[in-house]
Amino acid sequence: MNDKVISQDHVKEAGETARFLSYIAILLASSGLFVSAFAIPASRFERLGAGAFPKLVFAGLMLMSLVAVIDALRKIPRGAYSRFIGETVSWVRRRYLVFVVLAALGAYIVALPVLGFSIASFLFILGVELVLMPRGWATILIALAVAIVFSFGLNWLFAEVFNVFLPRGDR
Repeated sequence: MNDKVISQDHVKEAGETARFLSYIAILLASSGLFVSAFAIPASRFERLGAGAFPKLVFAGLMLMSLVAVIDALRKIPRGAYSRFIGETVSWVRRRYLVFVVLAALGAYIVALPVLGFSIASFLFILGVELVLMPRGWATILIALAVAIVFSFGLNWLFAEVFNVFLPRGDR
């Protein structure tokens, strides 16, 4: 019976924490949109300008989100912060490969215009394969073959067969 009470408290804490994080996300989004509303060009026919209404709406959203953040902070029990951080760190550690692949994808996107499709794709595919696969001489040779085929081979296929030229890079 005691476990059920702890479970209900944990669920309530998780709900309050999720609500707090969603309010933070809304606050950040409305702040960004408020700032971007300044880029709306002014018209010479109206005094306030075309960006006045979006600025007003996003300022109102920012104010309501700020009030909601303060209210959510008040409702979260004190120990919930450390538990939330601990559980978040534990969750990230269990799923570290997702973050490694995401970082590799980000590096690939940055490297693509600089190195070109073939080299950037080869490095990306080989790197992700080496991170995810079991290591042995046979699997490394297979990974090299797959990386070569899906980088240089695809570039050849698109250039020679489809007449579509993939990015060459600024080398």
